[in-house]
Amino acid sequence: MFNSSINIVKRTIRKRPNNSHKGTFGKVCIIGGNQNFGGAAIMASKACVYSGAGLTTTFTDPVNLDSLHNIIPEAMFVDYHDDNKLKSMINSFDVILIGPGLGNDDYSLSLVNQVFQQINNHQILIIDGSAITIVANHHLTLPDANIIFTPHQMEWQRLSDIAIPDQNDKNNQNKVNALHSTVVLKSHHTKVYSNNHIWVNPGGTPAQATGGMGDTLAGMIAGFTAQFANTEDAVISAVFAHSFIADKLAKNQYVVLPTQISDHIPQFMKKFEN
Repeated sequence: MFNSSINIVKRTIRKRPNNSHKGTFGKVCIIGGNQNFGGAAIMASKACVYSGAGLTTTFTDPVNLDSLHNIIPEAMFVDYHDDNKLKSMINSFDVILIGPGLGNDDYSLSLVNQVFQQINNHQILIIDGSAITIVANHHLTLPDANIIFTPHQMEWQRLSDIAIPDQNDKNNQNKVNALHSTVVLKSHHTKVYSNNHIWVNPGGTPAQATGGMGDTLAGMIAGFTAQFANTEDAVISAVFAHSFIADKLAKNQYVVLPTQISDHIPQFMKKFEN
């Protein structure tokens, strides 16, 4: 499994052409980070930028602006209360990630609905964190897009109606097929369910049991899928990179912080570029 994972990563991460520019590597929109959970959107944004996305725009609450620019100045900011900007810009992105730190209030629901109404079938939509709970609680109809869910087991229970003890491969895959989506089910050994394929991540460490780890993974998936043509391989490569970096750091650290993983993404990608 480890060798096959390395092969997927190597065929995914391509050496950058000499005539590259920022538009070559995709445009990503990240929507999240309310007044209480701004760090989630910021960590997702950092992971996305460090994963090599050409342009990253973060739609978040204005209270997060200074922190966003201090931590990841490469990310652009838009006030997520600006409905006109959201509507006018949403179709310009290759990848949209919604959910990190978004919260579950009425305004969060309205943002999810706006994205679902505006997105088109040429775009990738990553639904993470709060947005998964919103979809589940309000029984929202999924839009016509290339959808990737990134739930932990409790979020998957809400979305799938499969109790955690019953979340076996057969039950999970049947629900994934019904959703017509890719699902990254986060656990000790995260699994990726897609098109009747199941990939089990060989890595992972208890040192990763820290808030923000899932936000960082979602940002990595956004950055990888924005750049690389094979979406399934890009998702798998991001999941693998996330735990591979953490496993390396955990050899000398009791706890691995999500932002530390982001710091090491460029070196990982350089090591495995083909």
